[in-house]
Amino acid sequence: MRVIADLHIHSPYSRATSRSITIQNLEKYARIKGLNLLGSGDFTHPMWLHELRENLTPDGSGILKSKNGFNFILSTEVSNVYEQEKKTRKIHNVILAPDFATVSQINEFLSKHSDLNSDGRPVFYGMPCPDLVENLISISRDIVIIPAHAWTPWYGIFGSKSGFDSVEECFKDQTRHIFALETGLSSDPAMNWRLSGLDNYSLVSNSDAHSFWPWRIGREANVFELEKPSYYDMVKAIKERDARKFKYTIEVNPAYGKYHIDGHRDCDVHLEPTESIKMNNICPVCSRPLTIGVMHRVEELADRPEGYKPKGAVPFKTLIPLTEIIATATGTRQLYSKKIWEDYNGLIKVFGSEFDVLLHAEQEEMKKVVHPKIAELVLGVRHGNVRINPGFDGVYGSLIFGNSKESGEEKGKKPKSPQTMLDQF
Repeated sequence: MRVIADLHIHSPYSRATSRSITIQNLEKYARIKGLNLLGSGDFTHPMWLHELRENLTPDGSGILKSKNGFNFILSTEVSNVYEQEKKTRKIHNVILAPDFATVSQINEFLSKHSDLNSDGRPVFYGMPCPDLVENLISISRDIVIIPAHAWTPWYGIFGSKSGFDSVEECFKDQTRHIFALETGLSSDPAMNWRLSGLDNYSLVSNSDAHSFWPWRIGREANVFELEKPSYYDMVKAIKERDARKFKYTIEVNPAYGKYHIDGHRDCDVHLEPTESIKMNNICPVCSRPLTIGVMHRVEELADRPEGYKPKGAVPFKTLIPLTEIIATATGTRQLYSKKIWEDYNGLIKVFGSEFDVLLHAEQEEMKKVVHPKIAELVLGVRHGNVRINPGFDGVYGSLIFGNSKESGEEKGKKPKSPQTMLDQF
């Protein structure tokens, strides 16, 4: 059975999330997207955990079933903020658990160190990552800890602002319990493959979605071939990088992520690493340090050239959410617009799901449903034949359709991305 899983999302109880997130909305849009397994998100929050218990039923394999039979597993994200080597470290970690009993023990431990009611993604001040892992593994060896969005400047294990230079530097003697890293929106496996120190880690991809809308949920995902959905089989496939079972990851083009290149959002300055280095990583407008992006950080740590692929590496496919493709092709900035939904729903009705459109739909068949420009751009994204203005300092990248005059490139300005009502969602 093909299992497409997004294991890192959030509930309405996390900061900067949609208040309309419900189990029902998550299931509805996950099905439309083409997902058939979701992380629950935020199981540390008492109110969300209550909703999970009320709406999901364990099936004995580590999978929770909704009333309509959709698959969930228990997941959450936590923030560790602490001092190490005279530097403040801020690291986010994703935690997966096989059942409610294990979650209860996790929450009992964590509640001694932070108010779990305060945020769906709780912050633990003064708790180093090794302590987190040691205590969780003492509860159950079936618990999985994955460094989240590994390269994000803030809160990524390799982030330029508060991260480390290696997994071992972060997790110390508990590194033996870490077997996977989350690539995050601003990096992809190819970038991570340039570090030989990551060869022993699986690379997973998740959306970190703060809403249920299809341009957020499932924008990154993991594709498995399993006999049936199972927490234990999925974790084993990730850990062993079993090519028969862990087929590939779905990645957003890393240039589309919010921290791909260097820059300053307030100054509208965005620079490639070579340009930043010439300026000593100082903003030419305000003379303050630039926010160093993922591309720059990878270059700092890489010990291999671009294009290197380790033996046994899980492959990946690069996509952009369909809604944003439609918006770019039609010149529409508002993702909630009626016209975009008409085109989107028309494609879903014919082809089944967003992933079916993005990965498999034939161009001529799409042209029977939507404008040829949309079909052309879907194919361009699928085959990597598109240009993207890269994201920087919290600003998403943007697709470019057509010539430079249409994009605004000739003026040296970054074209505006399609906007949602709540862009952070």
